[in-house]
Amino acid sequence: MKRRNFIVAGAAAFLAGCSKIGKTDAFGAVVDTAESWNRGLHRALGFGRITMAPEFARSQISPFFRGNGTTEVAGEAYRASAAGGFADWRLAVDGLVAQPLSLSMDDIRALPQRTQITRHDCVEGWSAIGEWTGPQLSALLEMARPTDEARYIVFHCADTLGGAPYYESCDMDDAFHPQTIVAHLLNGEPLPERNGAPLRMRIERQLGYKHAKYLTRIEAVATLDGLYGGNGGYWEDRGYQWYAGI
Repeated sequence: MKRRNFIVAGAAAFLAGCSKIGKTDAFGAVVDTAESWNRGLHRALGFGRITMAPEFARSQISPFFRGNGTTEVAGEAYRASAAGGFADWRLAVDGLVAQPLSLSMDDIRALPQRTQITRHDCVEGWSAIGEWTGPQLSALLEMARPTDEARYIVFHCADTLGGAPYYESCDMDDAFHPQTIVAHLLNGEPLPERNGAPLRMRIERQLGYKHAKYLTRIEAVATLDGLYGGNGGYWEDRGYQWYAGI
């Protein structure tokens, strides 16, 4: 935990797209190598967890923040919870942690909140600026205390796309980045369903498909192997890059 504690301390002090990969094994290996190199260079040049994504003025907020991917969740449990204003919604934080959590929306709102106005960049080529509010993911992880074996954080969602569950993941650097938040407000109002109500991730240094919506569970894991398609995300299982830095 020494490295993780150093990361958290550094964040506290500081605060005081992507194309599909090819189908052949040879090309896939080249892309995987290039992705790893790009990610390493991104960190080495100072674009890692300390560098902040640009933030904007309220006057620059987009008049409409469109939804993408799933914009309505068909599941009966979700529809019932939505009808009740998500009063019964629970967010689990578990996996390789010392203290598993089950948080209500009131619990989420009671935590220290961060508000940030950032630009959402979609791999399809559109962008929008919105004001997001929610607790930092690092605060939840500090409560749950990931074990030394934990290397990734996986985000499980209530929606399905094309019949498959939506999920995403990030490494510990992005998990503890000060701008990585569990958002429940957009422009000062509860998230609309099209934008991921009641909870969605904001991982501001990465493209939009990394920002999982309809969040139900945050899981600390040692490896992404064996989770769904094994590539760390819904779109990654379909050929997109796992690290979608911008």
